[in-house]
Amino acid sequence: MAPKPPRSKRRRTSDSGDEAPPPLSTPPVDEKEKEKEIENSNEKGNKAPLVVFAHGAGAPSTSDWMVRWKEMIGEALEAVEVVTFDYPYISGGKRKAPPKAEKLVEHHLSIVRDVIAKHPGHPLVLMGKSMGSRVSCMVAGSDEINVSAIVCLGYPLKGMNGAMRDETLVQLKVPTLFVQGSKDGLCPLDKLETTQKKMDCKNELHVIEGGDHSFKIGKKFLESLGMTQDQAEKAAVKAIADFVLKSIKES
Repeated sequence: MAPKPPRSKRRRTSDSGDEAPPPLSTPPVDEKEKEKEIENSNEKGNKAPLVVFAHGAGAPSTSDWMVRWKEMIGEALEAVEVVTFDYPYISGGKRKAPPKAEKLVEHHLSIVRDVIAKHPGHPLVLMGKSMGSRVSCMVAGSDEINVSAIVCLGYPLKGMNGAMRDETLVQLKVPTLFVQGSKDGLCPLDKLETTQKKMDCKNELHVIEGGDHSFKIGKKFLESLGMTQDQAEKAAVKAIADFVLKSIKES
């Protein structure tokens, strides 16, 4: 019996009958390109602002107002974190009268130190509501920290005795944005504009027309403007984001 001829080898074909292509080889990884991509990613990530947001004299960081603005600011800035906290006089449900703003500086600064240690390399933004904005401006003068921008929501320029409290503002060296309601009795806009002219640092003002100290606008005034409370607040948030991001870019 004659031996069987050797079986011929066939190349595997695809379902369509065509020969399957040879497997693709993985291109070599360029280590320098990989390092550059990581470096660029880190630089982009470190541009995300870090915000420390201080409450006003009468309500803690857990108030509805503070929570809503914290969320809006965090989203608009794409912040790495928006940190809120309570000053000692109001923490744990206490309802004591606030001390002088100067006595709150050290506690505020300790919060900022801890936050910077948690997120090193991120541009620092100090923001505050009313009294919290005043203390933020005082904290910004510390040699221990590098502040990229300050945002004052309803700055209480007018003191209880009626005097204009501008001494902290005229010493600022950090870009500062004021967001004020046009009907805020604690900050007459003409007095604020006079103070702005005396300030050495870059500063801007965004006015919420018809807004009170907490930016609340009356129903009839809203109707005359043809807008809603939400729209007015979102316009303010956009102004904040534009100012902060521009200040970071220029710093």
